[in-house]
Amino acid sequence: MPSRPADEAREFLDRHPEIDSIDLLISDLNGVLRGKRVGRGNLEKAFQEGINLPASVFALDILGNTIEETGLGLSTGDGDRVCWPIPDTLMPSPWLKQGRQAQLLMSMYEPDGKPFFADPRHVLENLVARFRQRGLTPVVAVEMEFYLVDRKRDAHGLIQPPCSPATGERATQSQLYSINELDEYAELLEAIQAAADIQGLPLDTTLKECAPGQFEINLKHGDDVLAACDSAVLLKRLIKGMALNHGFEATFMAKPYGQEAGNGTHVHISLLDERDHNVFAAEDEDPLGTPQLKQAIAGLLSLMPASMALFAPNLNSFRRFQPGLYVPMAPTWGYDNRSVALRIPSGANAARRIEHRVAGADVNPYLLLAALLAGIEHGLEHQLTPPPAVTGNAYQQYPPSLTNSWLQALALLDASEPLRQALGDPFMDVYLANRRAERDQAMQSISRLEYDWYLRNA
Repeated sequence: MPSRPADEAREFLDRHPEIDSIDLLISDLNGVLRGKRVGRGNLEKAFQEGINLPASVFALDILGNTIEETGLGLSTGDGDRVCWPIPDTLMPSPWLKQGRQAQLLMSMYEPDGKPFFADPRHVLENLVARFRQRGLTPVVAVEMEFYLVDRKRDAHGLIQPPCSPATGERATQSQLYSINELDEYAELLEAIQAAADIQGLPLDTTLKECAPGQFEINLKHGDDVLAACDSAVLLKRLIKGMALNHGFEATFMAKPYGQEAGNGTHVHISLLDERDHNVFAAEDEDPLGTPQLKQAIAGLLSLMPASMALFAPNLNSFRRFQPGLYVPMAPTWGYDNRSVALRIPSGANAARRIEHRVAGADVNPYLLLAALLAGIEHGLEHQLTPPPAVTGNAYQQYPPSLTNSWLQALALLDASEPLRQALGDPFMDVYLANRRAERDQAMQSISRLEYDWYLRNA
């Protein structure tokens, strides 16, 4: 059984006598944190015995409704599974209840101790184990974009950019990389950094992104992929909570504004061999990298079309793929080129890596990394060769070919044998049933634009 020693709970409570409750959290298919809240007196029990949650937590859509087509609901009695603590994720939640609350990430297991197949964290864990069998360790860094929005809606009931805490003026300009903008929102951004330090989340850099109220926060690179994804889901919760405390809302919605850039999740990834050597870095320091780098690129490009339903998991996700807004719309790659889907950044040879630039900020980090590892493994296994690297503006040279249709994306994922083999047929069937049911619900909703355009004119 993957139980954790109760000593960890006792030591934490001894260090934090102010904590009176703990949120026990699990990340669902959408990356939404679900779970239970317990008093401090029940924390040791959670470590010794786990907690029960229904398997149908992985059948929930974005609204928290059970999708029966997944087979995880009433057709099987909606039974429980046991969830066990994830190491090193017990930490205070300083933005909640004046610092009297904590949180702990969990993962789900069968009664016999085997990982529950529909838990995305276990799907990623299986991919990491396959790389370990190859003598390879992935090194990753996750970058997440988000918008701050005013908690008050505009005259039409729609979201609007925030007002600067420093000037009171509403944000209207891009101001990419603006230090002044970072200064104006310094109180919030410093509070996020302080809370991340308390939680042990490895924040690296913060920057102003290319739309009013848009920012990016990056996590440091590390050789524990699971921990990197744990940090990503916890950082998202932290940012949302701290934003509310400072009078804003933070959203990781992929496309909150129709005419502005969307929110993306970029991942930097490399591979270490058993000697801790980066297999993408050429021994002669050739900036073009190694054959393994080319194979990894080719594998990622090969599986990119079929991975779109993982990179873009919902209706709004596909709104992000529009021309002229810095989103890759074709499976392309290049060196130090931000117009491509896979960028090989410049810099030190030892740090040679791939930057994947396709996924939205609404992605489930565990499934994003699982798809990326599946693509790299596919390229290495079959020793694939990529097309020539793009030089210049890829948007002008390659017409959009990655689907912007949710329905087609799901069909491509369903038909992908490499991804089915990597993620597992049982998981794929649950994921596809969940996403298709949510799409069916979305298609039943009529937008205001449709009434404005078609009610009288059709």
